Amino acid sequence: MAEAAYLDYNATAPLRPEAAAAMSALLDGPHNPSSVHGFGRAARLVAETARRQIAGFLGADPAEIIFVSGGTEANNMALSGWQKLAVSAVEHEAVRAARPDAHILPVDENGLILLDGLAAFLDQLDPAMRPFALVSVMGANNETGVIQPLEAVCQLCANAGVAVHSDMVQLAGKAALDLASSGLALASVSAHKIGGPGGIGALWVRGARLPDPVRPLIQGGGQEQGRRSGTENLLGIAGFGAAAQAAADGLAQTARWQGWRDSMIERIATACPQAVLMGGGADRLANTICFGFPGWLSETAVIQLDLAGFAVSAGAACSSGKMRPSHVLQAMGQEVLADKSLRISFGWNSRAKELEKLADRLIDLYSKKC
Repeated sequence: MAEAAYLDYNATAPLRPEAAAAMSALLDGPHNPSSVHGFGRAARLVAETARRQIAGFLGADPAEIIFVSGGTEANNMALSGWQKLAVSAVEHEAVRAARPDAHILPVDENGLILLDGLAAFLDQLDPAMRPFALVSVMGANNETGVIQPLEAVCQLCANAGVAVHSDMVQLAGKAALDLASSGLALASVSAHKIGGPGGIGALWVRGARLPDPVRPLIQGGGQEQGRRSGTENLLGIAGFGAAAQAAADGLAQTARWQGWRDSMIERIATACPQAVLMGGGADRLANTICFGFPGWLSETAVIQLDLAGFAVSAGAACSSGKMRPSHVLQAMGQEVLADKSLRISFGWNSRAKELEKLADRLIDLYSKKC
């Protein structure tokens, strides 16, 4: 069997060699950054170097970076404590499940938040409640790649005196970020989406001080300046920092990715006119393609392509191996195709010929169903 082509980067990216090297260098010694002896001081230097690398990658101050176990913990921490919360209808489950009591902000047919709906939510807030209210809108969607209008969201919320959080897990590494000049108060990122290791992420907090409604989820030794207790995952932190540096250095390749993306979209749309490009009327990540294929269940399509040597995913998230209709596509008005979508995503180690071969096979398989 030919080598499989991995085209599921939005689920997780392959480990970058820079991250592997940074982690390997730490395998032969004791490393606790909280210890005051020489070993501990060396470990602290590693952690703070990585913090600076990640801050540079995000356009932030190193003091504003809190290391956590990943994007899910970062989202849960960011959303905790707020008395009133609104989230977009297309948020990741790590946001939706963290606060099932949140007000849901509707989106249009492309999955873009409806700013009129956000304005209506803000207008009905009691002025006394606004310091305790939060709006959470993702940077880019994990299924469709659609990029949200965060500048407009932040401006509306600033006018109302309401804080904004963004799940930046998918946008980081695929667009230049400057959190310092954004209107955000909080942002979540994850290492394994940019070629770092799993099990490590960060919550960015403007001004390095948790907003009053936010409380640490984990109490104990007071690590991360009391904001997240527990001995730091130094290997993960080092790998995260190295991956962030490599991702920042490689941002120029996104222009090449966009060419690959657009070429593949054109091929599929021409050969399979029944297929529906999700979010086609909005700005999208350069590395992400999501099509709905009438009559072709996502689960069947993913398995058929896997057997053909291509790792892709359904547009919907996968839970315990069971694919469910996508809440994202349902929110976009695509109920019929919510269980008939495919997501193709690529990244730092992808090759154009992998996408070309995938397009050939995908078109062949779907044409036999039409």
